[in-house]
Amino acid sequence: MQTLTEILVTTHPRPCITAEDLAHYVPGSSDARYGLVKRAIAAGELLRLRRGLYCLAEAYRRVPLNLFALAQYIYGPSYISLESALSHHGWIPEGVFSVTSVCTEESKTFRTPVGTFRYSRVPQNIFYAAVAREITGDARDVMLIARPVKALADYVYVHRKDWERPEPAIQSLRIDSEDLAGISSDDIDETMESYRNKRVLRFLAGLRKEYGL
Repeated sequence: MQTLTEILVTTHPRPCITAEDLAHYVPGSSDARYGLVKRAIAAGELLRLRRGLYCLAEAYRRVPLNLFALAQYIYGPSYISLESALSHHGWIPEGVFSVTSVCTEESKTFRTPVGTFRYSRVPQNIFYAAVAREITGDARDVMLIARPVKALADYVYVHRKDWERPEPAIQSLRIDSEDLAGISSDDIDETMESYRNKRVLRFLAGLRKEYGL
């Protein structure tokens, strides 16, 4: 009989595994199923990310683990934003040591065996406005990630920045002014329609005025 790890390695297409996935692969009683889960975790073959969510240990993965795609499974609805999105788009030079997301529910931080995931609640009219859906990697992982202007707007909201022009963002985050100059009026419009926060709207209006958008 195959072990749980062997079943997942040969059959499961995604790096992360939900409780529903486990019930599909190992029908029967939940006690027997989670006995197999506990043994796989104790053997170092399976990692628990949170209740009901797991991934194979690195030695058993057929494809690399995409942390940005994984973030939506850990806590959602959410999308990658803030420093992680700005770094992904090449707008800030620093390495980001946790995966930062925006969510609709209470802000939370999850420290898992594969990394730290931070979620900040940001009220919006249209949650996924100016958020791109990207498919990447051999596993065809789906990532939801804020476009640069939306990530900046989220940053202003979460960190309570009173920025009315682009210069403070350039100095504080070391953003290249050429990146800001290349933003589109459509992205600004879409983000402004989503936000109600006055600090964010002042900042976006300042970007629009500075770059004639």
